[in-house]
Amino acid sequence: MRRWFTTRPVRAALVAATALGLAPAPSAAALSPAAAAITARTTYFVDCAKGNDDAKGTDEATAWRSLARANSVTFAPGDRLLLRGGTTCRGTLAPKGSGTAKEPVTVEPYGTGAPVVDGAGASAAVLLQNVEYYQVRKITVTNTGATAARRAGIRVLLRDYGIGRHYVIDQVTVRDVNGSDDRYPNPSGGILFEAAGTAKPTGFSGIAVTDTKVSHVDRIGIGITSDWQKRTENPKGPGSTFVPNEGIVISRNTVTDVGGDGIVLFNGNRARVTENTVDGYNIRSTDYNIGAYAWNSDRTTFEYNTVRRGRYPGMAFAVEGGNVGTTYQYNYSQDNGGGFLYFCQSDGEIAKDSVVRYNISQNDASGAQGFGVISSFCQGVSNLRVYQNTFYAPNAPNLVEVDRRNDFSLQGNVFVGRPEGSTVDDDYGTYRYNLFHRATALPAHGDHNITGDPLLTAPGSAVRVSDADGYRLRGGSPALNAGSRVADDGGRDFYGNPVPNVPHIGAYQGAPL
Repeated sequence: MRRWFTTRPVRAALVAATALGLAPAPSAAALSPAAAAITARTTYFVDCAKGNDDAKGTDEATAWRSLARANSVTFAPGDRLLLRGGTTCRGTLAPKGSGTAKEPVTVEPYGTGAPVVDGAGASAAVLLQNVEYYQVRKITVTNTGATAARRAGIRVLLRDYGIGRHYVIDQVTVRDVNGSDDRYPNPSGGILFEAAGTAKPTGFSGIAVTDTKVSHVDRIGIGITSDWQKRTENPKGPGSTFVPNEGIVISRNTVTDVGGDGIVLFNGNRARVTENTVDGYNIRSTDYNIGAYAWNSDRTTFEYNTVRRGRYPGMAFAVEGGNVGTTYQYNYSQDNGGGFLYFCQSDGEIAKDSVVRYNISQNDASGAQGFGVISSFCQGVSNLRVYQNTFYAPNAPNLVEVDRRNDFSLQGNVFVGRPEGSTVDDDYGTYRYNLFHRATALPAHGDHNITGDPLLTAPGSAVRVSDADGYRLRGGSPALNAGSRVADDGGRDFYGNPVPNVPHIGAYQGAPL
């Protein structure tokens, strides 16, 4: 296997505001002499169809013509840069100057429709480099070059900067970025945040990526990477120290047709990745790729996400790479060629204390050879708990494929295999109170595992997290009240039902239908 370098949710506006307010605000950055004459809270206009770069630029009638003219200004706290809707601006938008906590710099449209920033093959179409307190809203970004190269739609780059604060990317569309197949360093992708450098420890505090659409990009859909990874859990990671990325919310985004990974997060601390859809990933990459995962991160929560159609051997989710306390809950996974979950610890990393619960997997690992719905080909992952999930895999040769020793347990899960039988090839996991239907044999280690048809109401009928009602249980199911409750289990099932003292097996805990 490769070395990877790599209740219902709270309303996103409240979540994003909370996340972006975690860190205290620094004082406003001193302006350069060239920018000293610029008044704060100025609104600048760019009309790439009819503007004039020699004009004042401070109202619609005197709008500038080019991104280059906008890049010549050093923005002050509270300033706004407005791009005329329905026009296309070619080149790179690379604003200078920073906002403050109370007065961020805003980039958004005016007029009708969305403006397009076309990078025309540049390294980035929108580049926020060593600036902070920015909000980018309701624009469209594209960046196609003559050949594939390290290329991004939106790139937020901090290099030897320290901690950069408050970055909002909201209701933005990023499409058609033909980047190279490079995950790290200097990756290609749709929306990227990079903490780079070697001289000054650098990271982010306050990132909200919400309600965006990312399509036909290489190689990462939405990604946060770091050159500051070295710590006990990742001793061979790059950099001289570890800098966590704080206050991260990635919510309600749609990522489609991605060359490699869908959503990836490095060095997160208590990040939330919620209500996103990743549909079509690992489409053009020669590497192994994942729909949504964290790397070298602590206490990341992935919930209410839909991850679909990852090309083999694309895997929906992963626990690996120095992660501590990752939680995958209330997610829906479908038609991922490499399966639902991959876990791995290698190169001295420590991956521990993760939970995978109340998820539904439909038709993952279909026809996969050498992979299962759940797979691992490394050893050493500790205290991984997989419980109260429903895995419906009518075309998977293997339900579980684990070939090395790890410390993990599987409890209260429903496994449904293919009609001719699916294998559980695992001599290391502990299995308790699981229900297996159409498995060739029960696992060797554990107790209270049973066989039988779980009598799901309409298996195979879902397409997203919000329409998975077909995985509830009918009356007479052997899964009803046949489980054993797990301590600190979150208290709610996939559908929001409370978990009873004697639970059903699987992701559904409501009354039988």
